[in-house]
Parts: sequence; C-alpha cells; structure tokens
Amino acid sequence: MAIPLVYNIRSVRERWASSLVAVLGIAGVVAVFVATLALAKGFRSAMVESGSPDTVLIRRAGSNSEMESGVDLDQVKIIADAPEIVRDSGGVPYSSAEVVVIAAFRHRKSDADALAQVRGVTERALETRSAVTVAEGRFFRPGLPELVVGRNAEEMYVGLELGSRVKFGGQDWEVVGVLDAGGSALDSEIWCDASILQQTYDRPQNIFSSVTARLNNMGDLEAFKDRLTSDPRLTVQVESERDYYRKQSRLLLSLITFLGGLVSLIMALGAVFGALNVLLASVVSRLRELATMRALGFSPAALVLSMIFESLFVSFIGGLLGCIAIYPLNGLTTSTLNFQTFSQVAFDFMVTPTLMAVGLVFALGMGFVGGLLPSIRAARVPVASALREL
Repeated sequence: MAIPLVYNIRSVRERWASSLVAVLGIAGVVAVFVATLALAKGFRSAMVESGSPDTVLIRRAGSNSEMESGVDLDQVKIIADAPEIVRDSGGVPYSSAEVVVIAAFRHRKSDADALAQVRGVTERALETRSAVTVAEGRFFRPGLPELVVGRNAEEMYVGLELGSRVKFGGQDWEVVGVLDAGGSALDSEIWCDASILQQTYDRPQNIFSSVTARLNNMGDLEAFKDRLTSDPRLTVQVESERDYYRKQSRLLLSLITFLGGLVSLIMALGAVFGALNVLLASVVSRLRELATMRALGFSPAALVLSMIFESLFVSFIGGLLGCIAIYPLNGLTTSTLNFQTFSQVAFDFMVTPTLMAVGLVFALGMGFVGGLLPSIRAARVPVASALREL
C-alpha cells in the first residue's frame, strides 16, 4: 500500500524551517551550476559562431594563431589567384590580407588598461565576411587613420564611441563606424586599414598575419586546401574561419568548465550533507509517526519511496528557485581574457531552457542522494519500541 503524496507535502510544510535550509542550499548550488554552464555556453557560442560560414583563413604552416603567423605579399597574390575564391564582376577576388596586433585601451568597467585585438584589413574585408556588417556610421577609407569597432568593443572600452578620437601606437585615430558581427568574437575587435596599422607599428609592408578569403562554395574547401598546401611556393595551412575560432576557444572553455564544475561539485557535496542532516532529523523527530504508519500496514518499501519523494520534492523546489534566481543573468554581457590571443573577448551569458532543465535534474540528483540514507533509516523504524513511547 502506497503512502499518499499529500502526506509528504504536509510534512515539508509543517517542518518549513528545516526544509527552507535545504531548499536554499540546493538553490545556491543550482544557481552556481547553471551560471557556469551559461558562461561556458555563451563563450562557446561567441567563439564558434565567429567568422562567416563561407570564409576560410590562411596562415603560416605550423602557427597556432594569427599572432604567430606570417604570410608575405608574394604568397598573398598566389592565394588570391585560386579559382575557388569568389570574384566580383571585374574579376577582383574576395580576399583580404590582414595584420593583427594587440593594443591597450581603458576598460570601462574595471577602469584599468585591457588588451584588445586590432585587425588591419583591406577594403574587401566586409565582402569577404558576409556575417559582418556596418551597423552605424561607415567603413574606414583606405589610407586614413580611421577605425571601425565591434559593438562589444565600443561598450567595453572608453573612447571608442562613434565619432570619438583615440590614440594608440603613437597614432591618432578617428572612430567612423560600428560593426555588427552577431555577438561573435569579431564584435570585440577593432578594424582599420592594414597599411596604416603596419606603418603605425613599424612592421614590414609586405608581411601579413593571415589571409581571409570567401569561397564559391564550402564544398570547395578541400580542393582549395589541397591546391595551396601542395604548391611548393607556399608554406601555409588552411581552415574555415569558424574552425579556427573554435580551436582558439578550447583552452579557456576547458578552464571555465573545470573550475565551474569543481566549485559546483564542492557546493553540491555540502548541499547533499545538508539535506541528509535535515531529513535524518526529520526521521528522528517522527519515529512514532512512522511506526504508526508501519502498524497501519504500510510496508518498509512504501516508507522508503515516501521519504525519497519528500527529498526530491524539497530538492525540486530548491532547483526551481535556483534557476529563477539565475535567469536574470541571461543576456548579460561579460568579458574575459582569451589566453591564446591575449585580448579581451566579450560574450553573453546564455541561460537557456535546456540548461535550466539540466539544473533541475542536477538538483533532483542531489535530492535522491541526500534522501537515500534517511529513507532507509525510516524503513528500519522499530515499530514495537516506538509505539511503547506513545
């Protein structure tokens, strides 16, 4: 014979003070757990969705990032001649030889210097990347010290507002446009004319960090890659732009996941022991009540299921409360240092229904573990001795 579920709900209500302790403990754990997942998901989304789906990135063979790469002008011209690259009506290829440097700007929130990635590009950069558009203002004019900044860069750094002037690298620059890259890592970048950037940092005019190119079809990627890597005049590696940014995110993503998981695990152990103590105290305080239920014909299995349900009920309320508490973080923009580029990358917390469902399952798991021992204790209530105390 099963014990009515209403009994457990009334029991939680009658012991609201101790139940509240367990609820708040589980809510805190779930909030931290879901926040960690939302942080990792937001960073992963920003990095994985960076770049355009039909754009490839070419850099020096063996280099791990654009910062380590070098492609000379002769190689740039050979790459641009590949038939797999899109061309306009005049036959000019959609490719852009680019230079990447790191510059310090005043971070708006911390009021301290932070590093940003500055990308020197050609006038073909927008045609090369179909996912990037100018949202405000205009694109820079070649040969002039003008900047177009990503939306997140504009919000993240002081002095990068549209129409403002800023100085870095010993050069005065004017912000003439704001880029929209759909919330990807490119929204944290600052773009300018590649030749002006090379002059500013006294870099050779014929050496570039990388080349981006837009293919006719991503189905041509393997043929394009084979063409370039088999050419004895070239020492390059080719991959889609999205694959490149995905690889750049692995180290930090692993760190976020590991540290967040470790903190959540430690807190979860505390919450489990808290729930265990609350439920054990609950069992001890109603020994006669449980013995009476046994005398009325309820089996030990029924008591076990009843106590486990009570624990799951408390943990569900805690998990739900934790998800509600963390939901306001959804869409909140934060930034962190990408260890592979040494620049700040802005991204949004992404608290999705899926992550909240995972949080609830996590809470129920804590409730089950915390309620297992008390339920066994309840099933072993000595009926005769407990009833003698009535």
